[in-house]
Amino acid sequence: MFERLKEDVRSVFHRDPAARNTFEVLTNYPGLHALLLHRLAHWLWNLGLKWLARTVSTISRWFTGIEIHPGATIGRRFFIDHGMGVVIGETTVIGDDVTLYQGVTLGGTTWNKGKRHPTIGNNVVVGAGAKILGPFEVGEGAKIGSNSVVTKEVPPGATVVGIPGRIIVKRQDPDEARRRDMEERMGFDAYGVTEEMPDPVARAMRSLLDHMHAVDDRIENMCKAIRKVNSEYRDGELPPLDEQDFDCVRDERNDPR
Repeated sequence: MFERLKEDVRSVFHRDPAARNTFEVLTNYPGLHALLLHRLAHWLWNLGLKWLARTVSTISRWFTGIEIHPGATIGRRFFIDHGMGVVIGETTVIGDDVTLYQGVTLGGTTWNKGKRHPTIGNNVVVGAGAKILGPFEVGEGAKIGSNSVVTKEVPPGATVVGIPGRIIVKRQDPDEARRRDMEERMGFDAYGVTEEMPDPVARAMRSLLDHMHAVDDRIENMCKAIRKVNSEYRDGELPPLDEQDFDCVRDERNDPR
């Protein structure tokens, strides 16, 4: 039990930069409180003590603002950030390393008994105010945008945005690894916002990096051609990139230094 608690606390530190120490997390994070009370309620529910389990769930809702039905199944390292207004239905199944933000609903669309609520895969992130409604699966590693309304299955690794939710599968880009390498050499992250987000600065940086790659390739081809004409020609070393030159574009809030 204590190992699971330690694991839950570590997951808070991993996903919330505002967390400062263990005592603060244990005393001031309603998402953690709701998770601990749910484990008790779920245990009682499986023992057949339905009324007592629902009572524990109701008390948890009073104190945390988070409603989790005691019948819901929740995996390891589950994290609810802020949490107010989160609703998780009875037949919901949540995998490991899932993150929910405030106002999320994992609900059903029918009054019939049986599986009515979604199954959330591992490493899924659900943005604030999103609604996932129905007995379908949200694939591993998917991201649900804030205020989206999802009513159909989501494939692994996809991003869902809008009302009704539109599924955006990230295309495989052969130049992505080269862009990432260029970012690391420059000492900042040009893609703090995903490609699907309408951030003009991120899109501009993407275009600049693509242009730099094209210029590098052209220079490399020119050097190869010169070497064929003049065997004594040797490539000169390019000047290294100094991280201090990019301080003006580094986000100080995300800079670990």
